[in-house]
Amino acid sequence: MTRPLTRRQLLERAALGGAALSLPAFLASCGGSGGIEGTATTTAGGATTGSSKKLASKLTISNWTLYIDVDEKTKAYPTLEQFTDETGVEVDYIEDVNDNDEWFGKNQAALAKGQAVGRDVTVLTDWMAARMVRLGYVEKLDKQAIPNSSNLVDALASPGWDPDREYSLPWQSGLTGIGYDPEKVGRELTSVGQLLDDPKLKGKVTFLTEMPDTMGLMILDGGGDPTKVVKAEFDRAIDRLQRGVDSGQIRQFTGNDYSGPLAKGDIWACVAWSGDMVQLTADNPKLKFVIPEAGGMIWTDNMLIPTGGDVYTASTFMNYVYDPKVAAQIEAYVNYICPVEGAVEEIKAIDPSLASNQLIFPEAATLAKVKIFDAEAADEKAYKEAFQAVIGA
Repeated sequence: MTRPLTRRQLLERAALGGAALSLPAFLASCGGSGGIEGTATTTAGGATTGSSKKLASKLTISNWTLYIDVDEKTKAYPTLEQFTDETGVEVDYIEDVNDNDEWFGKNQAALAKGQAVGRDVTVLTDWMAARMVRLGYVEKLDKQAIPNSSNLVDALASPGWDPDREYSLPWQSGLTGIGYDPEKVGRELTSVGQLLDDPKLKGKVTFLTEMPDTMGLMILDGGGDPTKVVKAEFDRAIDRLQRGVDSGQIRQFTGNDYSGPLAKGDIWACVAWSGDMVQLTADNPKLKFVIPEAGGMIWTDNMLIPTGGDVYTASTFMNYVYDPKVAAQIEAYVNYICPVEGAVEEIKAIDPSLASNQLIFPEAATLAKVKIFDAEAADEKAYKEAFQAVIGA
């Protein structure tokens, strides 16, 4: 999904205790230049490749702001420093992914010509990652260099746009469900239908401006499958959403700015992101986040190797961050949903409270209830226009 930077600020301020954001660094350095000669029989994390490979002297990564652990005193990145210590590869870590479409717009011309864009790894959300794969703008991963990919949680192992994870690996994920104040609502909420039909909630409900989130839940509530969007199911869901707008049941469509009104009691229930609810429930424990009985949505930001990126070095880095100890170190700072099996056990030594937080380490039963929105549908012009017409954007 295309998420505003303020949403990431909200979650990360919870993790940082209010620390200020760093500015994106728009650097011109290129990854994959130069190389360390020799036979690399091990990759970061101690996994044996058993083949002759060459690591680049430098790895360049594009990511979202505040999406990896930071030493607040030195402003260094501990996991990246450890990677350099283990491999000899210097890392240029650039926080220049502020918006999926913005990143794509900056790099499309070069990618369309088959040119490198100076990045060995970039992190993009499902639907944009799917577009990159579909257009042939990414390199295949070196699976032999990523034995730790076996630690990928089952729920994220096979998205429709990359069913064998040949081109991508998840970085972090989040859930979309219902956030609400039980004291205001006066009962448990278990369905999107309640948000739309309960007269007590009229004008006290918000939905999200992100189509995969809102329409994913709407389609699920109507008995459809958002992983393979069918026009008839989409049309029924969009009509139902329009009725919610016309009746005044839905107060507005928001980004993460539902958080303030929910905390203050101006709205009583909303379609919400799990990452935001981590902070909101920390400040106001009476608030609740639930996955609807019909199911919820899960979105993922994925590591990709853009055209021209150094495949072996990038794959070696992916293997490194899929070591559960490293993943736990990143997760302790980031507080999104970790995609790496075993990290929950490792994080207990860092902060036991994080291991028990169901919005950070959801149980298998929870993950079994969530779906990944159809990436092609998320990028379909007709669907996007129909949704924008309803939300008034």
